[in-house]
Amino acid sequence: MPILNDRWIREQALNQKMIEPFNEKQVREGVISYGLSSFGYDLRVSDEFKIFTNVNSAIIDPKAFDERSFVSVQADSVIVPPNSFALARSVEYFRIPRNVLTICVGKSTYARCGIIVNVTPFEPEWEGFVTLEISNTTPLPAKIYANEGLCQILFFLGNEPCEVSYADRKGKYQKQHGIVLPKL
Repeated sequence: MPILNDRWIREQALNQKMIEPFNEKQVREGVISYGLSSFGYDLRVSDEFKIFTNVNSAIIDPKAFDERSFVSVQADSVIVPPNSFALARSVEYFRIPRNVLTICVGKSTYARCGIIVNVTPFEPEWEGFVTLEISNTTPLPAKIYANEGLCQILFFLGNEPCEVSYADRKGKYQKQHGIVLPKL
Protein backbone atom coordinates (compact mmCIF):
# COMPACT_ATOMS: atom_id res chain seq x y z
CA MET A 1 0.00 0.00 0.00
CA PRO A 2 1.98 3.06 -1.19
CA ILE A 3 1.95 6.35 0.70
CA LEU A 4 0.72 9.27 -1.41
CA ASN A 5 2.75 12.43 -2.01
CA ASP A 6 2.07 16.15 -1.98
CA ARG A 7 1.23 16.26 -5.71
CA TRP A 8 -1.53 13.63 -5.32
CA ILE A 9 -2.89 15.26 -2.13
CA ARG A 10 -2.96 18.72 -3.79
CA GLU A 11 -4.77 17.37 -6.86
CA GLN A 12 -7.41 15.56 -4.78
CA ALA A 13 -7.87 18.50 -2.43
CA LEU A 14 -8.32 21.03 -5.21
CA ASN A 15 -10.24 18.94 -7.78
CA GLN A 16 -12.25 16.57 -5.56
CA LYS A 17 -12.60 18.79 -2.44
CA MET A 18 -10.90 16.11 -0.33
CA ILE A 19 -9.76 18.73 2.22
CA GLU A 20 -11.59 22.03 2.85
CA PRO A 21 -10.19 24.54 3.56
CA PHE A 22 -6.90 23.45 2.01
CA ASN A 23 -3.49 25.09 2.44
CA GLU A 24 -1.25 24.27 -0.53
CA LYS A 25 1.91 25.13 1.39
CA GLN A 26 3.02 24.46 4.91
CA VAL A 27 2.38 27.49 7.11
CA ARG A 28 5.15 27.83 9.72
CA GLU A 29 5.80 31.47 10.63
CA GLY A 30 5.07 31.94 14.35
CA VAL A 31 2.70 28.96 14.55
CA ILE A 32 2.80 25.21 14.99
CA SER A 33 2.93 24.24 11.32
CA TYR A 34 -0.07 23.19 9.26
CA GLY A 35 -0.91 22.58 5.61
CA LEU A 36 0.52 20.40 2.86
CA SER A 37 3.77 18.53 3.59
CA SER A 38 5.84 16.15 1.46
CA PHE A 39 3.78 13.02 2.19
CA GLY A 40 0.85 14.24 4.24
CA TYR A 41 -1.27 17.08 5.48
CA ASP A 42 -0.94 18.77 8.87
CA LEU A 43 -4.45 19.61 10.02
CA ARG A 44 -5.41 22.42 12.38
CA VAL A 45 -7.35 22.10 15.59
CA SER A 46 -10.39 24.40 15.85
CA ASP A 47 -11.23 26.62 18.81
CA GLU A 48 -13.77 24.09 20.18
CA PHE A 49 -12.60 21.83 23.02
CA LYS A 50 -14.10 19.47 25.59
CA ILE A 51 -11.79 19.13 28.60
CA PHE A 52 -12.33 16.12 30.83
CA THR A 53 -12.93 16.82 34.51
CA ASN A 54 -13.99 14.80 37.52
CA VAL A 55 -15.92 17.50 39.39
CA ASN A 56 -19.16 15.54 38.91
CA SER A 57 -17.63 12.13 39.76
CA ALA A 58 -18.77 10.77 36.39
CA ILE A 59 -17.54 7.45 35.06
CA ILE A 60 -16.24 7.16 31.50
CA ASP A 61 -18.41 4.54 29.81
CA PRO A 62 -18.23 4.28 25.99
CA LYS A 63 -21.68 2.61 25.98
CA ALA A 64 -23.32 5.34 28.07
CA PHE A 65 -21.20 8.46 27.83
CA ASP A 66 -22.00 11.06 30.50
CA GLU A 67 -21.62 14.64 29.21
CA ARG A 68 -20.88 15.75 32.78
CA SER A 69 -17.42 14.20 32.21
CA PHE A 70 -16.11 17.38 30.58
CA VAL A 71 -16.43 21.13 30.29
CA SER A 72 -16.85 22.76 26.90
CA VAL A 73 -14.47 25.58 26.01
CA GLN A 74 -14.27 27.84 22.96
CA ALA A 75 -11.01 29.80 22.96
CA ASP A 76 -7.82 30.65 21.04
CA SER A 77 -5.96 28.25 23.32
CA VAL A 78 -6.86 25.81 26.05
CA ILE A 79 -5.09 24.28 29.04
CA VAL A 80 -5.33 20.50 29.37
CA PRO A 81 -4.81 19.58 33.04
CA PRO A 82 -1.96 17.26 34.09
CA ASN A 83 -2.51 13.59 33.21
CA SER A 84 -5.80 14.51 31.57
CA PHE A 85 -7.55 14.39 28.25
CA ALA A 86 -9.44 16.63 25.83
CA LEU A 87 -11.53 16.29 22.70
CA ALA A 88 -11.40 18.82 19.89
CA ARG A 89 -12.25 19.01 16.21
CA SER A 90 -10.37 19.82 13.04
CA VAL A 91 -10.73 23.09 11.15
CA GLU A 92 -10.66 21.06 7.92
CA TYR A 93 -13.47 18.92 6.52
CA PHE A 94 -12.30 15.69 4.85
CA ARG A 95 -13.76 13.54 2.06
CA ILE A 96 -11.67 10.37 1.73
CA PRO A 97 -11.68 8.59 -1.66
CA ARG A 98 -12.89 4.98 -1.88
CA ASN A 99 -9.40 3.62 -2.66
CA VAL A 100 -7.58 5.52 0.13
CA LEU A 101 -6.98 4.92 3.83
CA THR A 102 -5.50 7.64 6.02
CA ILE A 103 -3.75 7.49 9.36
CA CYS A 104 -3.76 10.46 11.72
CA VAL A 105 -0.59 10.77 13.83
CA GLY A 106 0.59 13.41 16.30
CA LYS A 107 3.08 16.16 15.48
CA SER A 108 6.50 15.97 17.08
CA THR A 109 6.29 19.54 18.43
CA TYR A 110 3.47 18.48 20.76
CA ALA A 111 4.83 14.96 21.34
CA ARG A 112 8.09 16.45 22.65
CA CYS A 113 5.95 18.25 25.25
CA GLY A 114 4.17 15.04 26.32
CA ILE A 115 1.02 15.82 24.32
CA ILE A 116 -0.20 12.76 22.43
CA VAL A 117 -2.83 12.75 19.69
CA ASN A 118 -4.54 9.39 19.26
CA VAL A 119 -3.48 7.47 16.16
CA THR A 120 -6.66 6.87 14.18
CA PRO A 121 -7.64 5.95 10.61
CA PHE A 122 -10.02 7.76 8.28
CA GLU A 123 -11.57 4.89 6.38
CA PRO A 124 -12.35 4.85 2.64
CA GLU A 125 -15.29 7.17 1.87
CA TRP A 126 -15.41 8.58 5.40
CA GLU A 127 -16.26 12.26 5.42
CA GLY A 128 -16.56 14.95 8.08
CA PHE A 129 -14.72 17.11 10.56
CA VAL A 130 -12.27 15.05 12.58
CA THR A 131 -12.93 14.60 16.30
CA LEU A 132 -9.44 14.72 17.81
CA GLU A 133 -8.37 13.00 21.02
CA ILE A 134 -5.59 14.79 22.92
CA SER A 135 -3.80 13.34 25.98
CA ASN A 136 -1.57 15.31 28.33
CA THR A 137 0.76 12.63 29.67
CA THR A 138 2.75 15.05 31.84
CA PRO A 139 2.37 16.07 35.51
CA LEU A 140 2.09 19.71 34.29
CA PRO A 141 -0.73 21.69 32.63
CA ALA A 142 -0.35 21.76 28.83
CA LYS A 143 -1.41 24.46 26.36
CA ILE A 144 -3.01 23.64 22.99
CA TYR A 145 -3.29 26.40 20.36
CA ALA A 146 -6.43 26.70 18.22
CA ASN A 147 -6.10 27.27 14.47
CA GLU A 148 -2.59 25.79 14.45
CA GLY A 149 -1.26 22.34 13.52
CA LEU A 150 -2.02 19.46 15.87
CA CYS A 151 -1.49 16.27 13.86
CA GLN A 152 -0.52 14.94 10.44
CA ILE A 153 -2.65 12.90 8.08
CA LEU A 154 -0.85 10.28 5.98
CA PHE A 155 -2.62 8.98 2.85
CA PHE A 156 -2.26 5.37 1.64
CA LEU A 157 -3.46 4.14 -1.75
CA GLY A 158 -5.04 0.69 -1.86
CA ASN A 159 -4.23 -1.69 -4.70
CA GLU A 160 -7.89 -1.35 -5.70
CA PRO A 161 -11.00 0.28 -4.21
CA CYS A 162 -12.43 -1.47 -1.16
CA GLU A 163 -15.45 -3.73 -1.55
CA VAL A 164 -17.41 -2.06 1.27
CA SER A 165 -16.60 1.51 2.31
CA TYR A 166 -17.41 3.45 5.47
CA ALA A 167 -20.20 5.22 3.56
CA ASP A 168 -21.60 1.88 2.34
CA ARG A 169 -21.75 0.66 5.96
CA LYS A 170 -23.41 3.94 6.98
CA GLY A 171 -20.72 4.41 9.64
CA LYS A 172 -21.87 6.09 12.84
CA TYR A 173 -19.34 8.94 12.56
CA GLN A 174 -20.08 9.74 8.90
CA LYS A 175 -20.44 13.47 8.04
CA GLN A 176 -19.85 14.52 11.64
CA HIS A 177 -19.87 18.20 12.59
CA GLY A 178 -18.60 19.62 15.86
CA ILE A 179 -17.01 17.39 18.49
CA VAL A 180 -18.78 14.04 18.30
CA LEU A 181 -18.92 11.96 21.47
CA PRO A 182 -18.66 8.14 21.58
CA LYS A 183 -21.63 6.34 19.98
CA LEU A 184 -22.69 2.73 20.33
